[in-house]
Amino acid sequence: MAENLIIEGDSKEDKYRTLLPQAHALIDGETDVIAALANLSSALAMTFGWLWTGFYLVKGEQLVLGPFQGPIACTRIPHGRGVCGSAWAQNRTLLVEDVDAFPGHIACSSSARSEVVVPVRDASGKVVAVLDIDSDQLASFDQIDADYLERIVAPLGALFPA
Repeated sequence: MAENLIIEGDSKEDKYRTLLPQAHALIDGETDVIAALANLSSALAMTFGWLWTGFYLVKGEQLVLGPFQGPIACTRIPHGRGVCGSAWAQNRTLLVEDVDAFPGHIACSSSARSEVVVPVRDASGKVVAVLDIDSDQLASFDQIDADYLERIVAPLGALFPA
């Protein structure tokens, strides 16, 4: 396991390139899903300084708040509701440039302006959690974020029973 996070580069992609192997090292050999999610939330928050970075876990027909960094959050989100519930229902990453323009957006924080939500899938491809990241700036996230965040969370699926 990594004990220090060392991020280099000026561009967002440079930061992701240096974060990716360290993020995977944080969860390599970890068997507790909460520990892995907590460290990934922290590593992402430390690297990028977003408003909110965390996970929601699938429990029945809702997402339940998991480890996160940032202000107090919504505790439960129904399947198909808001950005998180929609990403879960559609089993795909959602990039939202302006959360106020997203139909059915759930405003957990009035400071959130843009959002990216990435599904975490088990070995069978079923969504078992989502990574949710909020920014206090409009259009903070793009395809670079989506691509790297999907790669960062990919190994997490092995921690969930299929």
